[in-house]
Amino acid sequence: MALPKLTPEQRQAALAKAAEIRTARAKLLSEVKAGALSLEQLLDRDDDVAKRIKVSQALRALPGIGTVKAAQLMAQADVDEARRLGGLGAQQRRKLIEAVGS
Repeated sequence: MALPKLTPEQRQAALAKAAEIRTARAKLLSEVKAGALSLEQLLDRDDDVAKRIKVSQALRALPGIGTVKAAQLMAQADVDEARRLGGLGAQQRRKLIEAVGS
């Protein structure tokens, strides 16, 4: 399927919207990194910005968790590496919160 042709104004609007969303996502992850927002609070958020964050990215934002530890936690909670926060089931959320807490 071919992408639709966008006018220069539509293209600029789409680029601005994408930049705004990236900035909001980065701000949210920096709050997690600073400890102002816990993983449980992040999972409980109902906005599109939080729902579209990859689980691995959210875990790596937590203090003391790097790439390897995040992968181990995701495997322990049966979460696919490409999964986003909005696509997690209740059991996966519970398992992730328990794994991070221990």
